[in-house]
Amino acid sequence: MLHKNRLIFTTLVALSTSMLSAQTIDLNKLSGNWHLRVMDGMEVRKARAILDFNAKKMLLSGFDGCNRITGTLSKGVNKTLSSKLMSTRMACRENIHRWVSTRLHETVTEGFSIKEEKKYGVVGITLKSPSHELFFKRMERD
Repeated sequence: MLHKNRLIFTTLVALSTSMLSAQTIDLNKLSGNWHLRVMDGMEVRKARAILDFNAKKMLLSGFDGCNRITGTLSKGVNKTLSSKLMSTRMACRENIHRWVSTRLHETVTEGFSIKEEKKYGVVGITLKSPSHELFFKRMERD
């Protein structure tokens, strides 16, 4: 019985710690360029998708792996954000680019929450929608 209680206690501590390490991010801290590193558990740096948040103007722009994108951010329920993206119409070079582009658009259209956290040994942000989870690392500023 003691072993079972210790296991339950250890599990609760681990869950509490992981919940504390993921914090909802202030939109002003979000402004800047973010490079997509992991999408739905798959490493996707090769697609070179980038989101650029402008919190003051509530704008989103960047590159979805295939095309330049832009949109206006809207606040939804439960502190979610969403946008209808406009994009150029270039063909995707490889399957990874097409895969990333499709899921990035789905995430932004569905609405997403943003958490600042450390994952994969990197500090960044996670965009989570009902269907997808995207992890970004801030791009270095010159």
